[in-house]
Amino acid sequence: MSFSRRFSTAVRTACLLGAISLVGAAQAATTVNLSYNGAPDPEKNAVHVFATNLKELVAEKTGGELELRLYPNSQLGEEQARMEQTMSSPNLNIASFAGISPVMPEIFVSAIPFLFEDFEAARTFFDEGDYWQAFDETLRERTGIEMLAVVEEGGFLAFTNDEKPIQAPEDFQGLRFRAMDPSQVALYEAFGASGTPIPWTEVYMALRTGVADGQMNPPMYIIMGSLYEVQKYLTLANIQYSDQFLVGNGAMIDGWDEQTRQAFLEAVDEANAMAREHNEAKVDERIAYLEEQGMQVIEPSEENLNAFREQGQPAYLEWLKKQDIEQRWIDMALEDAGMTQLAQ
Repeated sequence: MSFSRRFSTAVRTACLLGAISLVGAAQAATTVNLSYNGAPDPEKNAVHVFATNLKELVAEKTGGELELRLYPNSQLGEEQARMEQTMSSPNLNIASFAGISPVMPEIFVSAIPFLFEDFEAARTFFDEGDYWQAFDETLRERTGIEMLAVVEEGGFLAFTNDEKPIQAPEDFQGLRFRAMDPSQVALYEAFGASGTPIPWTEVYMALRTGVADGQMNPPMYIIMGSLYEVQKYLTLANIQYSDQFLVGNGAMIDGWDEQTRQAFLEAVDEANAMAREHNEAKVDERIAYLEEQGMQVIEPSEENLNAFREQGQPAYLEWLKKQDIEQRWIDMALEDAGMTQLAQ
């Protein structure tokens, strides 16, 4: 065989091997499903903002070794179904309290009303507190799921209703409220109102038809659900920090090599920092939008905020005890939040 033919054959072989190598590299990329609630709309869904940023950062930091496939609008199932998928298969999921609480009811401790004065206090609680570290470890032991990030979903919860301005606890007397879960029922009852659990998908119609007079959610959800069309009054009481939770299959994460795992965790931290900045910057804008839509915005006085705390917190703590949640979880959380005087 002539040199030119040997050279040509060698080039073709090298090209073929290179192509095979590229195909192998492409095949080596791992695709991971990430599911979450809400529409893929960055203007209305803060969780979607977090998910899209995470997708881009993971691809960038892992050099394409990991690729996230996003499933908004609960496309892979409702909360409990998605948690079961995450426990049993290599998935990521952004869960709400409805997803986490069936396997870790201790999550309700982090939702003690009026626990945080502002974003900084809430972030310190989850980033540095003993309660959350113990929660992470117990969740992994109990389910095999890794807690990866606490994702803000639109500010602090506010009260809304269509009957009268709520300035103080006594203004709740006689009103009927939609509750997300039994813990919210306990809170409403502490103020002299009644609460009925109603699924999110039915909230608008329940408010429109008078099944409920009011509800509580962060401004983002009030906009997302067009609740300003059927609610007149918005009370900014900073009731609870509004958050969801990025969780992942622990065996999947442990199975990645060290470099990939660290790159992924860096992407999570960076995406969460970006989401927090975006969320906090949008709060005033969302409140202004609701005011433009005709809602009357009420900011309770410091005296009335204290009254909300003094009535709401003991009722919620009593409800926690009825859920057979060990006192140590409550004690840790209150200590982390600087509220040890509430521990018993």
